[in-house]
Amino acid sequence: MDDEFSLLRDNAAELGLEIPIPSVTRVDTAVGEHVVSALAWGSANPRAVFLHGGGQNAHTWDSVLLALGVPALAIDLPGHGHSSWRADGDYTPAPNALAIAPVIAELAPDVELIVGMSLGGLTTIRLAATDPDLMPRAVIVDATPESPQRAAELERQARGTVALMEGPQEFDSLEEIVDLTQAAAPTRSLSSIRRGVVHNTRQRSDGTWVWRYDRIRKAPPVQPLWDDLAVAEVPMTLVRGGRSPFTTDDDIERFRSRSASTDVVVIEGAGHSVQSDTPIELAGVIAAALGDR
Repeated sequence: MDDEFSLLRDNAAELGLEIPIPSVTRVDTAVGEHVVSALAWGSANPRAVFLHGGGQNAHTWDSVLLALGVPALAIDLPGHGHSSWRADGDYTPAPNALAIAPVIAELAPDVELIVGMSLGGLTTIRLAATDPDLMPRAVIVDATPESPQRAAELERQARGTVALMEGPQEFDSLEEIVDLTQAAAPTRSLSSIRRGVVHNTRQRSDGTWVWRYDRIRKAPPVQPLWDDLAVAEVPMTLVRGGRSPFTTDDDIERFRSRSASTDVVVIEGAGHSVQSDTPIELAGVIAAALGDR
Protein backbone atom coordinates (compact mmCIF):
# COMPACT_ATOMS: atom_id res chain seq x y z
CA MET A 1 0.00 0.00 0.00
CA ASP A 2 1.39 3.43 -0.92
CA ASP A 3 2.31 5.84 1.89
CA GLU A 4 -0.70 7.96 0.94
CA PHE A 5 -2.96 5.10 2.02
CA SER A 6 -0.93 3.68 4.90
CA LEU A 7 -3.07 5.55 7.45
CA LEU A 8 -6.30 3.82 6.45
CA ARG A 9 -5.75 0.93 8.84
CA ASP A 10 -5.38 3.30 11.79
CA ASN A 11 -8.41 5.17 10.56
CA ALA A 12 -10.55 2.01 10.50
CA ALA A 13 -9.33 0.97 13.95
CA GLU A 14 -10.25 4.35 15.42
CA LEU A 15 -13.75 3.96 14.00
CA GLY A 16 -14.03 0.45 15.45
CA LEU A 17 -14.34 -1.11 11.99
CA GLU A 18 -12.94 -4.62 11.74
CA ILE A 19 -12.87 -4.78 7.96
CA PRO A 20 -10.36 -5.56 5.22
CA ILE A 21 -8.80 -2.35 3.97
CA PRO A 22 -10.11 -1.83 0.43
CA SER A 23 -7.94 -1.13 -2.57
CA VAL A 24 -7.57 2.61 -3.15
CA THR A 25 -5.68 4.06 -6.10
CA ARG A 26 -5.00 7.59 -7.32
CA VAL A 27 -6.20 8.39 -10.83
CA ASP A 28 -5.32 11.57 -12.72
CA THR A 29 -7.40 12.84 -15.64
CA ALA A 30 -6.38 15.58 -18.07
CA VAL A 31 -9.16 18.13 -18.59
CA GLY A 32 -7.97 20.76 -21.05
CA GLU A 33 -4.78 22.25 -19.67
CA HIS A 34 -5.50 21.07 -16.14
CA VAL A 35 -5.33 17.79 -14.26
CA VAL A 36 -8.13 16.56 -12.01
CA SER A 37 -6.95 13.97 -9.50
CA ALA A 38 -9.17 11.47 -7.70
CA LEU A 39 -9.13 8.44 -5.43
CA ALA A 40 -10.79 5.30 -6.79
CA TRP A 41 -12.10 3.11 -3.97
CA GLY A 42 -12.43 -0.50 -5.09
CA SER A 43 -12.01 -2.00 -8.55
CA ALA A 44 -15.66 -1.95 -9.66
CA ASN A 45 -17.38 1.02 -11.32
CA PRO A 46 -18.04 3.65 -8.63
CA ARG A 47 -21.56 3.76 -7.26
CA ALA A 48 -21.00 7.14 -5.65
CA VAL A 49 -18.86 10.22 -6.30
CA PHE A 50 -17.68 12.44 -3.45
CA LEU A 51 -16.78 16.16 -3.63
CA HIS A 52 -15.08 17.80 -0.64
CA GLY A 53 -15.30 21.31 0.76
CA GLY A 54 -13.03 24.30 0.31
CA GLY A 55 -9.57 23.89 1.81
CA GLN A 56 -10.02 20.10 2.00
CA ASN A 57 -9.18 17.18 -0.30
CA ALA A 58 -10.48 13.76 -1.30
CA HIS A 59 -9.09 12.12 1.85
CA THR A 60 -11.65 13.97 3.97
CA TRP A 61 -14.02 11.16 2.94
CA ASP A 62 -11.76 8.29 4.11
CA SER A 63 -13.73 7.56 7.29
CA VAL A 64 -17.09 7.73 5.53
CA LEU A 65 -15.92 5.48 2.69
CA LEU A 66 -14.42 2.92 5.07
CA ALA A 67 -17.78 2.75 6.86
CA LEU A 68 -19.82 2.79 3.65
CA GLY A 69 -17.95 -0.02 1.91
CA VAL A 70 -19.04 0.58 -1.70
CA PRO A 71 -17.01 1.31 -4.84
CA ALA A 72 -16.61 5.07 -5.00
CA LEU A 73 -14.69 7.95 -6.52
CA ALA A 74 -13.49 10.80 -4.31
CA ILE A 75 -12.34 13.78 -6.38
CA ASP A 76 -9.84 16.51 -5.51
CA LEU A 77 -11.58 19.70 -6.61
CA PRO A 78 -9.52 22.08 -8.78
CA GLY A 79 -6.94 23.92 -6.68
CA HIS A 80 -7.07 21.24 -3.97
CA GLY A 81 -5.21 18.05 -3.14
CA HIS A 82 -3.34 16.77 -6.18
CA SER A 83 -5.48 18.60 -8.78
CA SER A 84 -4.11 21.53 -10.77
CA TRP A 85 -4.35 25.09 -9.53
CA ARG A 86 -6.03 27.74 -11.67
CA ALA A 87 -4.15 30.91 -12.61
CA ASP A 88 -7.28 33.00 -11.98
CA GLY A 89 -7.96 31.49 -8.55
CA ASP A 90 -11.59 30.88 -9.50
CA TYR A 91 -12.76 27.78 -7.63
CA THR A 92 -16.43 28.65 -7.62
CA PRO A 93 -19.07 26.02 -8.50
CA ALA A 94 -19.39 26.87 -12.21
CA PRO A 95 -15.74 26.28 -13.23
CA ASN A 96 -15.52 23.39 -10.75
CA ALA A 97 -18.47 21.69 -12.44
CA LEU A 98 -16.97 22.19 -15.89
CA ALA A 99 -13.72 20.60 -14.72
CA ILE A 100 -15.13 17.55 -12.98
CA ALA A 101 -18.09 16.67 -15.24
CA PRO A 102 -15.89 14.88 -17.82
CA VAL A 103 -14.07 13.09 -15.00
CA ILE A 104 -17.32 11.71 -13.61
CA ALA A 105 -18.47 10.72 -17.10
CA GLU A 106 -15.22 8.84 -17.73
CA LEU A 107 -14.45 7.28 -14.35
CA ALA A 108 -17.95 6.80 -12.90
CA PRO A 109 -20.25 6.06 -15.85
CA ASP A 110 -22.73 4.13 -13.71
CA VAL A 111 -22.80 6.50 -10.75
CA GLU A 112 -25.94 6.33 -8.62
CA LEU A 113 -25.25 9.23 -6.31
CA ILE A 114 -23.09 12.35 -5.99
CA VAL A 115 -22.23 13.52 -2.48
CA GLY A 116 -20.96 17.07 -2.03
CA MET A 117 -19.98 18.90 1.16
CA SER A 118 -19.79 22.72 1.48
CA LEU A 119 -18.04 23.95 -1.70
CA GLY A 120 -18.45 20.42 -3.06
CA GLY A 121 -22.15 20.65 -2.26
CA LEU A 122 -22.49 23.92 -4.14
CA THR A 123 -20.60 22.35 -7.05
CA THR A 124 -23.04 19.42 -6.92
CA ILE A 125 -25.97 21.84 -7.15
CA ARG A 126 -24.38 23.38 -10.23
CA LEU A 127 -23.84 19.94 -11.77
CA ALA A 128 -27.46 19.00 -11.05
CA ALA A 129 -28.57 22.03 -13.08
CA THR A 130 -26.11 21.73 -15.97
CA ASP A 131 -25.39 17.98 -16.20
CA PRO A 132 -28.39 16.15 -14.71
CA ASP A 133 -27.58 12.98 -16.67
CA LEU A 134 -24.48 12.56 -14.49
CA MET A 135 -26.41 12.19 -11.24
CA PRO A 136 -29.55 10.17 -10.56
CA ARG A 137 -29.51 11.49 -6.98
CA ALA A 138 -27.53 13.89 -4.79
CA VAL A 139 -26.63 14.25 -1.12
CA ILE A 140 -25.69 17.81 -0.14
CA VAL A 141 -23.78 18.02 3.14
CA ASP A 142 -24.28 21.20 5.17
CA ALA A 143 -24.53 23.58 2.24
CA THR A 144 -27.17 25.77 0.69
CA PRO A 145 -26.63 28.59 -1.82
CA GLU A 146 -26.67 30.95 1.16
CA SER A 147 -23.80 29.20 3.00
CA PRO A 148 -20.96 31.41 1.67
CA GLN A 149 -22.75 34.48 2.98
CA ARG A 150 -23.46 32.77 6.31
CA ALA A 151 -19.75 31.94 6.63
CA ALA A 152 -18.75 35.51 5.88
CA GLU A 153 -21.01 36.74 8.69
CA LEU A 154 -19.54 34.41 11.33
CA GLU A 155 -16.84 35.25 13.83
CA ARG A 156 -13.55 33.46 13.15
CA GLN A 157 -13.95 31.02 16.06
CA ALA A 158 -17.43 29.98 14.88
CA ARG A 159 -16.05 29.05 11.46
CA GLY A 160 -13.87 26.31 12.91
CA THR A 161 -11.33 24.83 10.51
CA VAL A 162 -12.81 26.87 7.64
CA ALA A 163 -11.11 29.90 9.19
CA LEU A 164 -7.70 28.27 8.63
CA MET A 165 -8.02 29.11 4.94
CA GLU A 166 -7.63 32.78 5.80
CA GLY A 167 -4.70 32.27 8.17
CA PRO A 168 -1.00 31.59 7.65
CA GLN A 169 -0.05 29.56 4.59
CA GLU A 170 3.54 28.70 5.53
CA PHE A 171 4.79 26.90 8.65
CA ASP A 172 8.09 25.80 10.14
CA SER A 173 6.88 22.31 11.09
CA LEU A 174 4.04 19.86 10.64
CA GLU A 175 3.37 19.98 14.39
CA GLU A 176 2.66 23.70 14.14
CA ILE A 177 -0.16 22.97 11.69
CA VAL A 178 -1.48 20.11 13.83
CA ASP A 179 -1.64 22.40 16.88
CA LEU A 180 -3.39 25.13 14.89
CA THR A 181 -5.94 22.69 13.51
CA GLN A 182 -6.60 21.10 16.89
CA ALA A 183 -7.35 24.53 18.33
CA ALA A 184 -9.89 25.09 15.56
CA ALA A 185 -11.48 21.63 16.01
CA PRO A 186 -11.16 20.80 19.73
CA THR A 187 -13.81 18.05 19.69
CA ARG A 188 -11.94 15.85 17.20
CA SER A 189 -9.32 13.31 18.17
CA LEU A 190 -5.68 14.28 17.78
CA SER A 191 -5.06 11.21 15.60
CA SER A 192 -7.80 12.17 13.13
CA ILE A 193 -6.53 15.75 13.01
CA ARG A 194 -2.99 14.54 12.34
CA ARG A 195 -4.18 12.32 9.47
CA GLY A 196 -6.05 15.22 7.96
CA VAL A 197 -3.05 17.52 8.21
CA VAL A 198 -0.74 14.94 6.65
CA HIS A 199 -3.05 14.63 3.65
CA ASN A 200 -3.64 18.37 3.34
CA THR A 201 -0.05 19.66 3.48
CA ARG A 202 3.25 19.26 1.66
CA GLN A 203 6.85 20.01 2.60
CA ARG A 204 8.93 22.29 0.43
CA SER A 205 12.58 21.64 -0.42
CA ASP A 206 13.62 24.28 2.15
CA GLY A 207 11.90 22.32 4.94
CA THR A 208 8.89 24.59 5.40
CA TRP A 209 5.33 23.25 5.24
CA VAL A 210 2.42 24.65 3.24
CA TRP A 211 -1.22 23.74 2.71
CA ARG A 212 -1.98 21.49 -0.25
CA TYR A 213 -4.57 23.86 -1.69
CA ASP A 214 -4.69 27.22 -3.43
CA ARG A 215 -6.24 30.11 -1.55
CA ILE A 216 -9.81 30.63 -2.79
CA ARG A 217 -10.05 34.16 -4.13
CA LYS A 218 -13.64 34.32 -5.37
CA ALA A 219 -16.88 33.70 -3.51
CA PRO A 220 -19.72 31.73 -5.11
CA PRO A 221 -22.52 34.02 -6.33
CA VAL A 222 -25.59 33.41 -4.18
CA GLN A 223 -28.54 34.10 -6.48
CA PRO A 224 -27.35 32.06 -9.51
CA LEU A 225 -26.99 29.02 -7.24
CA TRP A 226 -30.56 29.40 -5.99
CA ASP A 227 -31.55 29.57 -9.65
CA ASP A 228 -29.55 26.40 -10.33
CA LEU A 229 -31.23 24.67 -7.41
CA ALA A 230 -34.66 25.71 -8.68
CA VAL A 231 -34.14 24.05 -12.07
CA ALA A 232 -32.37 20.94 -10.76
CA GLU A 233 -34.80 18.05 -10.92
CA VAL A 234 -32.73 15.27 -9.36
CA PRO A 235 -33.86 14.00 -5.94
CA MET A 236 -31.73 15.47 -3.16
CA THR A 237 -31.03 14.79 0.48
CA LEU A 238 -29.77 17.77 2.45
CA VAL A 239 -27.72 16.79 5.50
CA ARG A 240 -27.38 19.48 8.15
CA GLY A 241 -24.86 19.39 10.97
CA GLY A 242 -26.84 19.96 14.15
CA ARG A 243 -24.14 22.28 15.54
CA SER A 244 -23.32 23.98 12.25
CA PRO A 245 -23.85 27.74 11.88
CA PHE A 246 -23.36 27.56 8.12
CA THR A 247 -27.05 26.91 7.47
CA THR A 248 -30.10 28.51 9.07
CA ASP A 249 -33.66 27.29 9.46
CA ASP A 250 -34.74 29.74 6.76
CA ASP A 251 -32.08 28.41 4.38
CA ILE A 252 -33.23 24.85 5.04
CA GLU A 253 -36.86 25.70 4.36
CA ARG A 254 -35.99 27.51 1.14
CA PHE A 255 -33.93 24.50 0.06
CA ARG A 256 -36.70 22.09 1.04
CA SER A 257 -39.27 24.04 -0.98
CA ARG A 258 -37.47 23.33 -4.27
CA SER A 259 -39.47 20.13 -4.82
CA ALA A 260 -41.20 17.26 -3.13
CA SER A 261 -38.14 15.12 -3.84
CA THR A 262 -36.04 16.93 -1.22
CA ASP A 263 -35.29 15.20 2.09
CA VAL A 264 -33.64 16.92 5.07
CA VAL A 265 -31.64 14.99 7.66
CA VAL A 266 -30.14 16.64 10.74
CA ILE A 267 -27.20 14.87 12.38
CA GLU A 268 -27.01 16.05 15.96
CA GLY A 269 -23.53 16.51 17.36
CA ALA A 270 -22.02 17.34 13.97
CA GLY A 271 -20.63 20.70 12.98
CA HIS A 272 -20.05 21.91 9.43
CA SER A 273 -17.64 19.08 8.55
CA VAL A 274 -20.15 16.31 9.14
CA GLN A 275 -17.87 13.75 7.46
CA SER A 276 -15.20 14.40 10.08
CA ASP A 277 -17.42 14.80 13.15
CA THR A 278 -19.87 11.93 12.61
CA PRO A 279 -18.64 9.73 9.72
CA ILE A 280 -20.54 6.60 10.72
CA GLU A 281 -23.84 8.45 10.90
CA LEU A 282 -23.22 10.19 7.57
CA ALA A 283 -22.33 6.86 5.96
CA GLY A 284 -25.71 5.58 7.09
CA VAL A 285 -27.51 8.49 5.43
CA ILE A 286 -25.59 7.91 2.21
CA ALA A 287 -26.29 4.17 2.31
CA ALA A 288 -30.00 4.95 2.65
CA ALA A 289 -29.82 7.31 -0.35
CA LEU A 290 -28.20 4.48 -2.31
CA GLY A 291 -31.06 2.20 -1.30
CA ASP A 292 -28.81 -0.07 0.75
CA ARG A 293 -30.63 0.51 4.06
